[in-house]
Amino acid sequence: MANSKLTTFLITIFLFCFTVPSTAKSSTLVQEIKQQSPQQDKEPFVGVNIGTDVSNLLSSTDLVSFLQLQKISHIRLYDANPDILKALAKTKIRVIISVPNNQLLAIGSSNTTAASWIGRNVVAYYPETLITDIAVGDEVLTTVPSSAPLLLPAIQSLYSALVSANLHTQIKVSTPHAASIILDTFPPSQAFFNQSLTSVMLPLLQFLSRTGSPLMMNLYPYYVFMENKGVVPLDNSLFKPLTPSKEMVDPNTLLHYTNVLDAMIDAAYVSMKNLNVTDVVVLVTESGWPSKGDSKEPYATIDNADTYNSNLIKHVLDHSGTPLHPEITSSVYIYELFNEDLRSPPVSEANWGLFYSNSTPAYLLHVSGSGTFLANDTTNQTYCIAMDGVDSKTLQAALDWACGPGRANCSEIQPGEDCYQPNNVKNHASYAFDSYYQKEGKVYGSCDFKGVAMITTTDPSHGSCVFPGSKKVSNITRTVVNSTEASGAAERLKFNTFHSSQIGTTIAFCILLFIPFVTTV
Repeated sequence: MANSKLTTFLITIFLFCFTVPSTAKSSTLVQEIKQQSPQQDKEPFVGVNIGTDVSNLLSSTDLVSFLQLQKISHIRLYDANPDILKALAKTKIRVIISVPNNQLLAIGSSNTTAASWIGRNVVAYYPETLITDIAVGDEVLTTVPSSAPLLLPAIQSLYSALVSANLHTQIKVSTPHAASIILDTFPPSQAFFNQSLTSVMLPLLQFLSRTGSPLMMNLYPYYVFMENKGVVPLDNSLFKPLTPSKEMVDPNTLLHYTNVLDAMIDAAYVSMKNLNVTDVVVLVTESGWPSKGDSKEPYATIDNADTYNSNLIKHVLDHSGTPLHPEITSSVYIYELFNEDLRSPPVSEANWGLFYSNSTPAYLLHVSGSGTFLANDTTNQTYCIAMDGVDSKTLQAALDWACGPGRANCSEIQPGEDCYQPNNVKNHASYAFDSYYQKEGKVYGSCDFKGVAMITTTDPSHGSCVFPGSKKVSNITRTVVNSTEASGAAERLKFNTFHSSQIGTTIAFCILLFIPFVTTV
């Protein structure tokens, strides 16, 4: 009997010692998700839109890994893609999901359909996947005006379904509008909503006010500039520093506007005030600048896209506010993450992305010192690698030049060295190209090799093979970057670190409990 009691006691100790750490880990994960700091979303942020008119879009898992690597914490989808929502679980990336325009009729005319949509696309994933908002349709009032009467009923039905699921305080419901719903945007003090839309806008704004939801606006200074060339200076559109004489001045308020986006945002606030709504914030759901255009789009250039988006990011993360509301900085979702190469003409339509679909940058943003957003997508950490689709003979010639006359350090791609495998010309050429590029100080033209090389912000290092561009980065930084390369890896790293001290304490306690019994035996 004594031996039986002893056995039972030892089993109890065993279960305590070896199940507590895993239980703690699980419960901590759930608590961390449930206790996501509301303050984080009160701080202005920069997110990205993810369109899917892309010929070779990354898999959902690879997409999420890429978002983590680029330190992108907020995204907007144009649907509620189940694979992406599943891949986002436990990543802390916040996501706006959307109801496509073609689903408005079904949802707006049936509470049951709305409830089913919420169950299928929200309840099934939240809170593991951090859904923050539901965007109902996109520019409905201007692109499909015949659906305008369905818009508010659809929004209200979805909100009611959130109430039933007790998620209405965590997830907001709104709809993105085109800037053209506002007339006379400059000076902002004279702006007002198109009066033909008042019957929809007034009850919509009242709903947004009542539920604490934002007014979603798609705002493009690019189009303002293109439609008003000679009136709106390019520098004002690109956030470039201006002398006081070049600032736009609202004659009614005497407020000075140094950029077009702030004027557009303030025009939205004035338009709402004209309808007696003063407590709804503006969320910019789209803004950006194309990096390539046709002959009729001469201002769609890499330099202008880089300047606009780099300055936009700094403007938001600096908490700059607007002249009318310096206390409120609107968060912005950049349009867009990837170039959508399947888009119809004009050329600019396929060139709004920060990256190509293979995750290489369309151009390099200058965002150093602007927090952690796109921390790896700057001119400070770039690599040179071989392009896809280049024939082996051409690559071999470029490789021979880099390791010969180019005097790149190619010792690491010799047999038996860390970067020899995989033993193919593309891998060896990428290493040699990067060695030459880094040796030359990453100057313009040092990553070309007759058109077979390209610059990337994604670290090409793999396994024990560390590329030359990564050798200049501290070991601490390398660890952080590598920890984000697999979906959820960054979170696992944090959880393992967090629990290591707890586990160590538990093991020490268990050893003390076992010592008397070991001594007795």
